[in-house]
Amino acid sequence: MRLRTDDDIYRARLVYLGPPGYTLPMHLPYAQYGMFVLLVPVFVFLHYLMTWQFDAFPAWEIALAMVTTSYVFRHVDPDRPARMVIRTAMTDWKRTREPSVEQRDPRLVATRIRVREELV
Repeated sequence: MRLRTDDDIYRARLVYLGPPGYTLPMHLPYAQYGMFVLLVPVFVFLHYLMTWQFDAFPAWEIALAMVTTSYVFRHVDPDRPARMVIRTAMTDWKRTREPSVEQRDPRLVATRIRVREELV
């Protein structure tokens, strides 16, 4: 009896090739399109909060969304979905880091000691 491995499942990607009859030059998974569509309004809103104005064509926001999406999906594989990559990035961003140079705690030393005969 021979068992089939599940390698075919890992090789299969849900990819949008484009409208029928017109293949797009790039082949991106559906998840990348979804993340890009969610990130563009986020970056537009952040730009609005900083400048209090909207652009007719949000070029910088689209570029930032493309770079962010490609960076996230560079770390995605069949065993690590995009949701876990984002969660890991948020956790690592919030953690405290050890200082690069060791810092000593200050010592508390009594430089002058008074001895009183009676309590005040």
